[in-house]
Amino acid sequence: MAQYTKHPVAARPTAPERESTGHLLLRGYAILVLIVTFAHSAVYNLLGQDGAGVVLVAFTLATVAIGVPMVTRKRPQPFRWRRLPWTALGYVTLALISVAWSQWRVPTLITWVLLAAVTVNALFLVHVLTWNEIIRALSSAFKWVLGLSLALELWVSLVLHAPLLPNFANLPDGKIDPQWYWVRDNLFDGGRIQGIVGNANLLAIISLFAIITFGVLFAARARWRTTLALWMLLAAYFLLRTSSATALVCAAAVVVVLVVALAMRRARTPGARTKVYTIAIGTTLIGGAAVWLLREPLFALLGRSADLTGRSEKIWTKVLARAAEHPLFGNGFSSPWIPSDPAFDGWIIDHHITVFHAHNMWLDVLMQLGVLGVALMAIAYLSLLWRSWFFAVDRPRWDLDSRRAYSPLTLLPSLFTVVLLVQGLSESTPIMLWGWMLLVLLSFKLKSVPLVGVGERDLLFERGTRPRRVP
Repeated sequence: MAQYTKHPVAARPTAPERESTGHLLLRGYAILVLIVTFAHSAVYNLLGQDGAGVVLVAFTLATVAIGVPMVTRKRPQPFRWRRLPWTALGYVTLALISVAWSQWRVPTLITWVLLAAVTVNALFLVHVLTWNEIIRALSSAFKWVLGLSLALELWVSLVLHAPLLPNFANLPDGKIDPQWYWVRDNLFDGGRIQGIVGNANLLAIISLFAIITFGVLFAARARWRTTLALWMLLAAYFLLRTSSATALVCAAAVVVVLVVALAMRRARTPGARTKVYTIAIGTTLIGGAAVWLLREPLFALLGRSADLTGRSEKIWTKVLARAAEHPLFGNGFSSPWIPSDPAFDGWIIDHHITVFHAHNMWLDVLMQLGVLGVALMAIAYLSLLWRSWFFAVDRPRWDLDSRRAYSPLTLLPSLFTVVLLVQGLSESTPIMLWGWMLLVLLSFKLKSVPLVGVGERDLLFERGTRPRRVP
């Protein structure tokens, strides 16, 4: 017979699951890797060439020391060997093999070590972090880069009252080219600011990446949304103050892709999607033709010349001439170029400084690894664009339920990919350092886990569900 009682009959309350200390430290290390990668020029300006090399070796050894035991023990899940970005790894292999015919063997070996180190770190991040953790780690890294950039600009303007040279060197007598400065002391005079990375174009692209990252987290209703909004305002301020035409064009491309992706999400039928594609492609073609016909006044409006500030005549012509010497397999890998090597020293001069890349990723690859390298790079980026696009516009589905809500986080890979592809038309960053890291990281993650929050820790369909603690 039931009796009334004041004693609770529900299960005893338990504390919520928490991340282990080891995994928290792992996430912190991942953030540090991303900071060093995106702010690589800051490390170079602070420690010099030798110091930057030591930092690179130290982080790579630490990644191997942490990652190999985790892969061996299948922690936090078995390593997905079959899902590796094989085309990107094929490019890395071709870069190493090119030492056999390279016209500059020492730069090939030095820069290949850099490429391999970035690749290893990217694969490591994919293995140990989930989609949510990767995006949160990117957010934290961008906050550090933007925050340190603001702090350095304020210190130079309010305390130093003079431009700052790399390695905190003393300013020489007389006037020098502003391109040599780490920070130009332009925070309060309206000039271009460079931040901790020491380059206005790099800071602009990082600011654009930050706006995208903070934006998807804000839309996903992450914690501290007001703080995220303030960080977005700071990133937007940096984007405007850097006055980077490339970054502004990338931002315009991001807006177009975002609008099309959101329209695709709202399309209910295949016919509606076809209509969206038709309108988007038609509008893009008309807009592209208009931009080409009006390129001179548009570039003048952005403060640039129609030849992209001398790139076509000063840089691209010479790069194409050298690429024509060995069109099939190229002259040998070197990304970036090593200015001290005789093959590049004084070859192309801009602002009295030896240029260290072709300012076009496709021409750079063509000169270094020929048509074969261009084919591999094109396949790698096109496959990433394909996977990231459908990752963004297809509704998450792994069973019969077709009504699950879209996640704002799935927009990030496609928007990042568009930025890299557009930037690659006037810069070579997408094939080196953080550009290459994003290519490998996003490609591997999209292949191994095409759903946010599902199948990232346990292979549900292969081993079934099982209880486990939070990593």
